[in-house]
Amino acid sequence: MGSMILPSALRDYQHDAVERLRASYRAGHRAPLLQLPTGGGKTVIFSHIARRQAAVESRVYILLHRRELVKQVVGALGVRHGVIAGGFSPNPLAPIQVCSVQSLARKLHTIPSPDMIVIDEAHHAPAGQWAKIIAAYPKARVLGVTATPIRLDGKGLGDMFDDLIIGPSVKELTERGYLAPAVVYAPSTIDTGGIKTQMGDWTKKDLAAAADKPSITGDAIAHYRRYADRKPAVAFCVSIAHAQHVADNFSAAGYRAKCVDGKMDVRERDAAITALGNGGLDVLTSCDIISEGVDVPIIECGILLRPTQSMTLAIQQMGRCLRPSPGKRCAIILDHAGNCVRHGLPDTDREWTLTTTRVKGSRNTEQSVAIRQCPQCYRVHPPAPTCPVCGFVYPVVGREIDEREGELVRLEATRAEVRQAARAADSLESLEELETRAKYKPGWALHRYRQNGGDVTPETAQAYFDRVAAARGYKPGWARYQVGLFLGQGVAV
Repeated sequence: MGSMILPSALRDYQHDAVERLRASYRAGHRAPLLQLPTGGGKTVIFSHIARRQAAVESRVYILLHRRELVKQVVGALGVRHGVIAGGFSPNPLAPIQVCSVQSLARKLHTIPSPDMIVIDEAHHAPAGQWAKIIAAYPKARVLGVTATPIRLDGKGLGDMFDDLIIGPSVKELTERGYLAPAVVYAPSTIDTGGIKTQMGDWTKKDLAAAADKPSITGDAIAHYRRYADRKPAVAFCVSIAHAQHVADNFSAAGYRAKCVDGKMDVRERDAAITALGNGGLDVLTSCDIISEGVDVPIIECGILLRPTQSMTLAIQQMGRCLRPSPGKRCAIILDHAGNCVRHGLPDTDREWTLTTTRVKGSRNTEQSVAIRQCPQCYRVHPPAPTCPVCGFVYPVVGREIDEREGELVRLEATRAEVRQAARAADSLESLEELETRAKYKPGWALHRYRQNGGDVTPETAQAYFDRVAAARGYKPGWARYQVGLFLGQGVAV
């Protein structure tokens, strides 16, 4: 790889990664893969390597699959370079070429061959155009970088790469202050029962129908207001239509929200992402555009509205809000998709290999993550006797993760947990959330609130049943009828 000099901008673990990659090439490997968590500085590392390669007159192609990533790398290189992508001025003589995968695939064999190919988001490498480019330049050394060294369908990358360099974990980078600590809440989840699977994940059409419901979007808005009000947030959605509906509902609720997608004008899309970064927007909704690589450190909240069976996609989405920024105390993740339960928390320790991956401490390559979810505040956290947020004391038999026929199923709250949480609840709002979580009949929360000493006026009862009717799609008049039942008999059915 030539002589490399450690610049002052490189952190110690980044310098260590560079040295380990050099050693890998010296050992005869052609295509090492560097794993480093989102926010750990993969762009810094491969930009440093590309600059050093250019200094010894090697030609480097950096492959990226989205315009946002091309712009990001162009801003990070700091040396003369060319761009092979639509909308950019070419500089074919530059030793470093920042390439859109789609554009480069159309120019194969019409431009000089590279000495090195850098593949960002390398979990995509086995896909058609990526593999075509790598095969077209068999003499070029390859460097892959990714936070998740597995394919989207969970298979390994050993057929594309021949050595794996593991960087520090999310937990280690968080402890050192390089990533923001993640606080995860899972107040409700989207029902994926009965949805068909295709190519290792749920089909988008059926998943969109399950996720794009007023009750789910309303719940997401309510919990954003409760846990992350006005903090810059990205909502990850199933489809463009779903993302637009979510943005419209956030706007109707009084938030500055906008949807971005791959079909909109690039200037408008860039402006929306910039607005989120400079405080001009509260919420950006997206289908895939923000899932990978986009560096907007100010994002404080990730709203997960797309259930996925892909660990890679789940980790990439959770990682969008982990970058630290001035004033950010933590990264808030509102997981309405159940992804943390399926795939673990952002800082769950994982053992990566080129063939498999597993959570440390599990017995096999399937997820077997032990976590707890507080039935009172819905904080998701590693096993502990009490909730780290609200102090709820778990009964001896807690709720963890169970493995059934190869799928991970989150167990419902036990009745003992519900009773304990109900006794401790000091607001109607918290009891309503518990009612939804425990799947109790409408009216339970209001009845329990009165048992706890709350003042239930006709106005309070009407407002409560109006909320229930709106969330469950009941016909007009249902709420008024239930109020009469409750005030007349003391119990709503």
